[in-house]
Amino acid sequence: MATKRDYARLFDLTGRKAIVTGGSRGIGRALSEALAAHGADVAIVVRSTIEQADALAAELNTNGGDSFAIRADVANPADVERMAAAVEARWGRADILVNNAGIVLPGNAEEYPLDQWRQTLSVNLDGVFLVSQAIGRMMIRQKSGSIINIGSMSGRIVNWPFRHAAYNVSKAAVHMLTKCLATEWAEHNIRVNALAPGYIMTELTEEVLRDHPDVVSQHWAKGAVQDRIGTVDELAGAVVYLAGDAASFTTGEIHTVDGGLTLR
Repeated sequence: MATKRDYARLFDLTGRKAIVTGGSRGIGRALSEALAAHGADVAIVVRSTIEQADALAAELNTNGGDSFAIRADVANPADVERMAAAVEARWGRADILVNNAGIVLPGNAEEYPLDQWRQTLSVNLDGVFLVSQAIGRMMIRQKSGSIINIGSMSGRIVNWPFRHAAYNVSKAAVHMLTKCLATEWAEHNIRVNALAPGYIMTELTEEVLRDHPDVVSQHWAKGAVQDRIGTVDELAGAVVYLAGDAASFTTGEIHTVDGGLTLR
């Protein structure tokens, strides 16, 4: 008689140590909660919302666990090294890294200030590289790990009607960085993938909905074949999958969750 396989364990993250940048609100909060719900301890890395991060960590620890908050600017190399040292001092390892921190500063290309271009690339691309590098060294030493970069469908398409070339370029670069790191670090048993969300309802989306309801209803929602925008909960399963053993043979992939917007 064939041995019964335990498929539930493929999504079990019990005892694993996860880091989520920008993890206190919006997409980052949902991903922190999802990883913790499957058993992981979570280091919630934020630049300015430390009170929210502390409160979330306390909430995640309600039933036991060792989640905690760290203040760090992912675009600052010294901050990143300090964050990685704090994780190593507390846990001695890092099993999952979610590079979620990011910004978007819209503007017409012909008038776009160079400092805003550099700021966008500094957070969205340099930050992903710096954090991956610092935590990657830890994963290389332990010969295991899963890195999930939060890219965007904007790395594949030009969003409309808002104009934000810097954001689109930064996310396209994150997708290529994902493939490069996946190739380089496979020999260390480290998987590197990206999640590319479509339009998702967050605090930022709610602001757009208030100020430009026609954009959300006629452009963002109508663009998807499902005729709506998504929720943060609809990204959670993809991250849990990419973080755990269910995705042990998956690396270098850009996993798009956009309601079918990029199909046409």
